[in-house]
Amino acid sequence: MNKIDKTGPAAADWQQNYDKMIGQDRVIKNRSGIEVQPLYWPENDEDGHYSDKLGFPGADPMTRGIYPTMHRGRTWSQRQLIGLGRPVDFNERIKSILKSGASALSIIPCNSVYRGIDCDEVEPEILGTCGTILNTVEDMDISLKDIPIGELSIGLNDPNPFLMLVQMLIVAENRGIPWTKITGTSNQSDYISHFVANHMFYRLSLPGARRVQMDTITYLAEHVPNWNALSIVGQHMQQAGATPAQAMGLTLSTAIQYAHDCQDRGMDPNKFLERFTFFFDISISFFEEVAKFRAGRRIWNNLVTERFGVTNPRAKRFKFHAQTSGLDLTRQQPLNNIARVTAQAMAGIFGGLQSMHTDGFDEVLSTPSEDSAKIAISTQNILKHEAHLCDVVDPLGGSYYVESLTDAMEEEILKVIGQIDDQGGMYKAVESGFVQEMIGASALEYQDQVDNGEQIVVGVNAYQEEEDASSRPVLKRPPQSHMQAQVERLKEVKAARDPAVLAKGLQDLRDAAQSEDLNVFEAELNAVRAGATQGEIIAVLREELGFGQPLVVA
Repeated sequence: MNKIDKTGPAAADWQQNYDKMIGQDRVIKNRSGIEVQPLYWPENDEDGHYSDKLGFPGADPMTRGIYPTMHRGRTWSQRQLIGLGRPVDFNERIKSILKSGASALSIIPCNSVYRGIDCDEVEPEILGTCGTILNTVEDMDISLKDIPIGELSIGLNDPNPFLMLVQMLIVAENRGIPWTKITGTSNQSDYISHFVANHMFYRLSLPGARRVQMDTITYLAEHVPNWNALSIVGQHMQQAGATPAQAMGLTLSTAIQYAHDCQDRGMDPNKFLERFTFFFDISISFFEEVAKFRAGRRIWNNLVTERFGVTNPRAKRFKFHAQTSGLDLTRQQPLNNIARVTAQAMAGIFGGLQSMHTDGFDEVLSTPSEDSAKIAISTQNILKHEAHLCDVVDPLGGSYYVESLTDAMEEEILKVIGQIDDQGGMYKAVESGFVQEMIGASALEYQDQVDNGEQIVVGVNAYQEEEDASSRPVLKRPPQSHMQAQVERLKEVKAARDPAVLAKGLQDLRDAAQSEDLNVFEAELNAVRAGATQGEIIAVLREELGFGQPLVVA
């Protein structure tokens, strides 16, 4: 084992935990033959800044990472988000992506699914252009054909009320896979971020979505213990126009709200916080993003300790997935987006993420082509293996600039959290429109900077070139015959159901929504077992729990 020749109890504790996690460490040398140590820190700490603000990876205050080994011991999951046409189209694409090096699975549904309607309720030409049609258990089963769902970590872009998860659990049940073996995350489970920034997610009213979310967290904690029922989505905030500091502050405030809601259900924060995860955008502002993640991790560690009395180290972990920002990609000179995605990915890696999606260079123009998706995966593999970005735990730690910027970002993030606290918490701040106004103002300010040339965007307001628009990648719509066949198959599935069994399943769902003593998620499972489609279930819940409407801020 390559021991670090440093002294002190904190260093000894880190070394012991590191040894325990990684086993016999390998010796790593750079091209010049210099041996690369797993971690670096100052020789002395006379002012106490290092131990108070940074510490060691895997220990309070978590600034340098949530695990002792971080990416030197185990690299991030490569979770490419895939959504394509029919279930069979998705199945073919995900098999190809997995062969290219992706190590986890993510599913994006068609926008018709996001809006809570079945494919036979919309015009066929709009189907399958942004994601996969998933209306029934049969659709999910086809999508996951020959995929070892009990072995892979799975991410579902599955907005409240979590019907993609319901479908997948029943597929596992039918295949004889115990739910205890199902691992992954409901990536779009954060209803608050949907109301703030993603208007196509308005399936249920704000209080209705809150009820379903809490029922789901409660049910999964008992029956699907390795599933992360909650992913708090800072990506939506930042994509809507929030600054990186605002996005982190609003995300942490949302997590505080959810933690209080779980406590109100009688749950123990030392247990339920183990299953809290986060989902962030990575902009091209490289050092700002690195500092955002380091500051957010430290704030979360201190916050759950001070506000919720958490003592369980696993419950303090700030686990997050991140996606390179499509907002920074440009339609002009689209091949430049490969460089943008690379810089964004590096910021996420140095920021200490746990899983990552890298955008295809043509994602700003259409659903990514298979070739661009493979380039996006290869970008991660090149950074991991050829650029040696995983050799050192927190390689930017100790940089005068990075540490100063981390402190400054922490201060800005805490200001945002304080503003939300003053509003009575995140739920009330969204209900009043306070958060929407904050984000809108920041979005306008940034756009003004681009319009007046203060912020350079290559190919857009500087370094422009004459381009032949016909040479750009364009969205290839799925063949209409395929989409029509999908619609006809759904009609056949509906016609083959037992009407009495279906009616009882939907009535039981209605009864559960009307009673605080019954669990809505459990009723959804039974309704899907009875043959109900996602559109039918959402129609019932909208009637009982209210239809979500965008808040218009004057």
